[in-house]
Amino acid sequence: MAVDQNCASNDASSHPRGAGRPVRRIAILGGGTAGWLAASMLARALTGTGTAITVVESPQIGTVGVGEATIPPILDVLRFLGIDEADFALHTSATYKLGIRFTDWRRTGHSYWHPFGTLGAPINRRPFFHAWQRASAMGMEPKLHDYSICTALAEQGRFRRPDPEGGAAAGIRYAFHFDAALVAEYLAAYAGGLGVVRWMGTVVDVRQRADGLLETLVLEDGRTLAADLFLDCSGLRGALIEQVLKAGYEDWRGVLPCDRAVAIQTPLTGPRNPYTDSIAMEAGWRWKIPLRNRVGNGYVYASPFIDDESALDALRTQIGEAALREPRVIRFTPGRRRVFWERNCIALGLASGFLEPLESTSIHLVYSGVYHLLEHFPDCDFLASNIAAYNRSAIEEFERIRDFIVLHYCLTERDDAPLWRYCRTMALPDSLAERIATYRETGRIRPRAGELFTDTSWFYVLEGMGVRPQCYDPLLDVVPADRLRALLDRLSSEVALAALKARSHDSWFTREPAPRVAVAARS
Repeated sequence: MAVDQNCASNDASSHPRGAGRPVRRIAILGGGTAGWLAASMLARALTGTGTAITVVESPQIGTVGVGEATIPPILDVLRFLGIDEADFALHTSATYKLGIRFTDWRRTGHSYWHPFGTLGAPINRRPFFHAWQRASAMGMEPKLHDYSICTALAEQGRFRRPDPEGGAAAGIRYAFHFDAALVAEYLAAYAGGLGVVRWMGTVVDVRQRADGLLETLVLEDGRTLAADLFLDCSGLRGALIEQVLKAGYEDWRGVLPCDRAVAIQTPLTGPRNPYTDSIAMEAGWRWKIPLRNRVGNGYVYASPFIDDESALDALRTQIGEAALREPRVIRFTPGRRRVFWERNCIALGLASGFLEPLESTSIHLVYSGVYHLLEHFPDCDFLASNIAAYNRSAIEEFERIRDFIVLHYCLTERDDAPLWRYCRTMALPDSLAERIATYRETGRIRPRAGELFTDTSWFYVLEGMGVRPQCYDPLLDVVPADRLRALLDRLSSEVALAALKARSHDSWFTREPAPRVAVAARS
């Protein structure tokens, strides 16, 4: 007689620890980018284990669908999935992204870059920005962007891939702008090719076991879906993690006051810039993201300082183009669930919390959450120590990204509107205040192991927002001034030459919209 190994149908007390009750059924509540990305990654990782994965997607519940900008680790995800980058880009209307240009954040009329890729090269084994600081202190007046290949390309509207032969072009890193709805379609087709089952329907009830673990999803049409492990990708409402399991929520509006966003799609009327525009507004900031066949625009704003109608009017005035469809207003509370994994349920995407897309981290947090899950993949005992370790890792990442986003606000010199005056004086998390103080005093940035944003990323924002350290790393003093000048001249020349050899960003695309037919999964 075969033994039923399904977790939900067995009393945990009847199986000793280590008896091997593997997770064999995974239910994902919610489609969209989060649900289908999670399904795709798990299906790829669990190939050959006999694990059944089902995505429940409701036609009655829309997705936010405005996460149209990414960061370079998205390419690692495509490699993990075995997806051809060019095919993915074609079917998702993707363009390339070399970084973000921030305008009016420090003060009106000022702009700075947070590019991807390398900045210069280490000198005396110290990060390049220390050499730049020393050169500035010596009156050399070096231009920071002369040493960033991605900034040079972005400013000229050019694009090229990294050069494996070395040189400045070897330091190129890039990501995508894409249509989030097309990404969901593409990944749904990919996941389907790996055996993931798609159920269309609305969940109206959730049954739990006596010990509180989730057991069964009940759909409006009477169907039931039992599973061992549940992923909540239901969006801001957190249908499982919050409405059923009551995980709790940490509200971060004290340091991230923006709690609304309005999004508008407009026609493509000019060149597709290979970067995201982030422009500060009176009560928040707006984005501009060029795709192959349209432009995504949005205004992230703080409702205590502007109402929805005024925000929409302000965005329309700035865009100056007719909308392709009706604008969408999204209401959210910045923050995170108190825990991301509760019992046998893990929240991903907006169900886990909301960090505004200022540094394009929304999709990153989805696949990062899946990577964490694979590192802590459970059996049906759902050990508390394993769950706690997952939650620690995920919470640390969320809070480090929070600090990096708050950094853009708290250093502003603007005092022309209530929001910006508030940001100048708001109480900061201790972790962020300590980093800023360390940089002011020593010029050093100490990222923690595994942190998403490197010391160079922190430097770009600190420098861009006008924070100048009292000193640079004294280890740079061992480099003679004439040698330092020669090194800087050589590095800037290499960057300029590498940028000139690139072709225009627009030349990588045709004018026709991308096909709306997602491809099947790769073997």
